[in-house]
Amino acid sequence: MKAVIYSRCSTLEQSENVSHHVQLHRAKIFCELHGYEIIGSFSESMSGGKMSNRPLIMNALDLTCREQAVLVIYSLSRLSRNIRDTLQISDRINKAGAHIASLTEKIDTNSAVGRLFFTLIISLAEFEKSLLSERTCGAMTYMRTMNKKISSRIPLGYDLAPDGESLIPNPEEQLTIRQIQNWKSEGAKLSAIANKLESSGMKTKYGGKWYPATVKFILEREAKLLAA
Repeated sequence: MKAVIYSRCSTLEQSENVSHHVQLHRAKIFCELHGYEIIGSFSESMSGGKMSNRPLIMNALDLTCREQAVLVIYSLSRLSRNIRDTLQISDRINKAGAHIASLTEKIDTNSAVGRLFFTLIISLAEFEKSLLSERTCGAMTYMRTMNKKISSRIPLGYDLAPDGESLIPNPEEQLTIRQIQNWKSEGAKLSAIANKLESSGMKTKYGGKWYPATVKFILEREAKLLAA
């Protein structure tokens, strides 16, 4: 069977255990042990961001799918750090009748067990990411209900307390929030509310222009506080 090797590491990783030399050496040994014929090797030195910004992974995928080969990688993190991208790559390779072999996770989708294991790992990673997102949202909601600062930008309606962590109501800005809520309850659109705020001379928290997105953020924040 044919094989395509892909390695990736950032500048900071060059001296670590995931250097191109290490990745390529282990990939070649894997191909030799399994009798795979190496028809291409691609090495990319950049972060694992969007695939559109990594031309060599696209070239490696094109060759793998065209030749129905095995894409050999050191680990799934070398392929992509984005779960959605990893799933898209997997779907494309499957449809082309090609395969993925990840050395660190000991996955080779050339077998039924390998395909099952690959699916499980990706599903678990996606589940873990969802849990982390839920925990983060929960923590932020709790801090918001406790009037704690959750970012460097203080929201409209509040000022930073002397302790540097708590938020205390700003009476004048609270009136602006109430007015925004009243206009919204009367059926005004976000753009209309932004225009009303501009024409009335009411100030944003940092003195900028009022936009529909600004109004939407304020309304959503207050709704979350009310629901908590």
